[in-house]
Amino acid sequence: MSAALYDTLRAITTATITTMLLKKGIRRCWMSGPQPLVPGGGRLVGPAFTLRFVPVREDLATPESWAKPISTRGAIEEMPAGCIAVADAMGVTSAGIFGDILTMRMMKRNVTALVTDGVVRDKAGVLASRLPVWCAGTAAPASVNGLTFVGWQEPIGCGGCAIFPGDVIVCDDDGAVVIPQDLLAFVAEEGAEHERMESFIVGEVERGAKLPGLYPMNADTKARYEAWKKK
Repeated sequence: MSAALYDTLRAITTATITTMLLKKGIRRCWMSGPQPLVPGGGRLVGPAFTLRFVPVREDLATPESWAKPISTRGAIEEMPAGCIAVADAMGVTSAGIFGDILTMRMMKRNVTALVTDGVVRDKAGVLASRLPVWCAGTAAPASVNGLTFVGWQEPIGCGGCAIFPGDVIVCDDDGAVVIPQDLLAFVAEEGAEHERMESFIVGEVERGAKLPGLYPMNADTKARYEAWKKK
């Protein structure tokens, strides 16, 4: 994506993005589960780098597996700068998939954020690493207590959404949404216009305007809005 497109998307709320995607028939774009570990950190945008866990297999999900080539450690070393790591943890909340050392390494690699429908561990250390995290909470046990890591950069499901490598993720205090690559330009253009329109509507409400005919706009309100844009 161009820097200009990034800047445009950073100014569009995840709520607006879901509305824009609904116009294209996409209803499952907001991930159920991931919420900011630290609210109020601002809106982040980046291409998805996917990670996939499956249910625990006791012969494979062991502390020894952390040293294998197919491991979360190996995946982190493949993450490009600026990406948002999206981990399919199957909604498991009893085992933390990443802890402080892993998030610290992600920060060193200039990863933008971690998004998962699972949980993290070592909360104090994760916060100290300053990696922005959207997750379903925290848990002390390690990932191998409940999950088996099987790979990265393949299609996954996270929070009820299909995520493909390279899809664009936008995160804010309302959670995390996924934008299919082919719809980026549409979401950016239509979303920016929607934000302008809602700014006008908020101003009208502040002045005491009634909602019927304003939200949604009738013909008279649309004419006033077009005049307002030209000022």
